[in-house]
Amino acid sequence: MKSIIRILILALSLALPQAHAGLVSADAAQAAGDRERVKALIARPELARDIEKLGILPQEATARVDAMNEAEVRELAGRLDALPAGGAISNQELLLVIILILLLVIVL
Repeated sequence: MKSIIRILILALSLALPQAHAGLVSADAAQAAGDRERVKALIARPELARDIEKLGILPQEATARVDAMNEAEVRELAGRLDALPAGGAISNQELLLVIILILLLVIVL
């Protein structure tokens, strides 16, 4: 009786699917987060309209992001982080505006 139970337990353990766990690297986790950030940006209505004006459907742009490797996604997300927020001007542009104002004050 015990041998039959052991055979059944062995048979069941071989028949059940095995789960294998592995570690996820920090780079892969960051790339997944970056990929989701880029896809969320593409999903914004104003950007979706601009993309469509360029002849690319937002679904197609999302598929292109999915096709990128981790390094490409990380680079794109880095470029997005480096872009200035709306209304921001560079130091050179600010200096140019100040010079133009001074010239107008002097001339008038």
